[in-house]
Amino acid sequence: MLKQKTLKGSFSLFGKGLHTGLSLTVTFNPAPENTGYKIQRIDLEGEPTIDAVAENVVDTRRGTVLGKGEVRVSTVEHGLAALYALGIDNCLIQVNGPEFPILDGSADMYVKKICEIGLEEQNAPKDFYIIRHKIEIKDDETGSCVTILPDEEFSITAMCSFESKFINSQFATLDKIESFAEDIAPARTFVFVRDIMPLLEANLIKGGDLDNAIVIYEREVTQEKLDHLADVLKVPHMDATKIGYIQHKPLMWENECTRHKLLDIVGDMALIGRPIKGRIIATRPGHTINNKFARLLRKEIRKHEVQAPFYDPNETPIMDVNRIRELLPHRYPMQLVDKVISIGPTSIVGVKNITSNEPFFQGHFPQEPVMPGVLQIEAMAQCGGLLVLNTVEEPERWSTYFMKITDVKFRQKVVPGDTLIFKVDLLAPVRHGVSSMKGYMFVGDAIVSEATFTAQIVKNK
Repeated sequence: MLKQKTLKGSFSLFGKGLHTGLSLTVTFNPAPENTGYKIQRIDLEGEPTIDAVAENVVDTRRGTVLGKGEVRVSTVEHGLAALYALGIDNCLIQVNGPEFPILDGSADMYVKKICEIGLEEQNAPKDFYIIRHKIEIKDDETGSCVTILPDEEFSITAMCSFESKFINSQFATLDKIESFAEDIAPARTFVFVRDIMPLLEANLIKGGDLDNAIVIYEREVTQEKLDHLADVLKVPHMDATKIGYIQHKPLMWENECTRHKLLDIVGDMALIGRPIKGRIIATRPGHTINNKFARLLRKEIRKHEVQAPFYDPNETPIMDVNRIRELLPHRYPMQLVDKVISIGPTSIVGVKNITSNEPFFQGHFPQEPVMPGVLQIEAMAQCGGLLVLNTVEEPERWSTYFMKITDVKFRQKVVPGDTLIFKVDLLAPVRHGVSSMKGYMFVGDAIVSEATFTAQIVKNK
């Protein structure tokens, strides 16, 4: 089981803000388990903190802007992309102004600092959200579309179509998140010359220059207009008849612009709040569609706050019915676990197939067969008993007994034909033969019942 991670120490980066032009410092700090990403404005009274989640995005026109009340922090996506891609789950980010410094327009400096400071493994498990079916959002006006499909890892394909003869269609792919640092993080942000003047008139990109962005000159303008723009950007005058890229540093890749769009997707997906296993396919992505998709995915996660374990009936079980009989004293009609498909130090997954021949259906109820709730709890407890017995020597010589059951919930009926999947987690280490466990029972992706129970293991005489 993978564990959550945070930084081993703190680090700071300094630079000017892309939109404000202010001199800014951003500091990344370790944070406790289950904190997620939080951003703190240390320049404001009370040092307010904003949770870095999709619902707190208040603007996406020229970057991702997080807000809480009157407090704003913009241009957060590059730093968040680095945290997410490098597997950091918990981090407190402090900034002394209304935006992160733009640095060189990429996530490269963040990645290098994180690698330099190192990561620290925490005790809590990393809570992946596994995509089980296609989820998609479209914007018919812009032609933007973001789709996520089941995959064993987190991967992205981005396809961009720019309204330009100079730079038209491109695509970029990140098949393994481990490749982010080398293949995606150094990709710089970009802007078209046609967009620069409106941005300046909107009081934005005061800190923009050729050291932190790729400028694309792809529609010829008058020499007078281009000279004026060069004066604003404080760069030498250029020949207005020569179309092309304008920057101090050459392109790193022919598709650097689309790689940067992919970088932005990673940063915006960091606002989902949980690491994802699935493949994103993004057509004409941008911060607006990215945020709509992140919000949609967060709604999906809330509907399945606890995910059903993956069950492949073709896989050989960890424990079959014969091994379970060796460990548990239960026999027909009270053996309620058919097999165990996964077991670890603190967690177990078991399966029970419900058929119309179950003896309890004769009286519960003859005309409408429903599995009694008390037997559902018993089945979860038997699965938990197998987990606890797995921690002792000669488990065949021990038995497990209930001491307490709390927080019991029944969400839907269990009927013939259902395949029950049990997931039981230890809430604390076993002490003096007593264990506390949380159990869930699923049919398909849906939780049908749950309970917290305390049990004692006793050596048989």
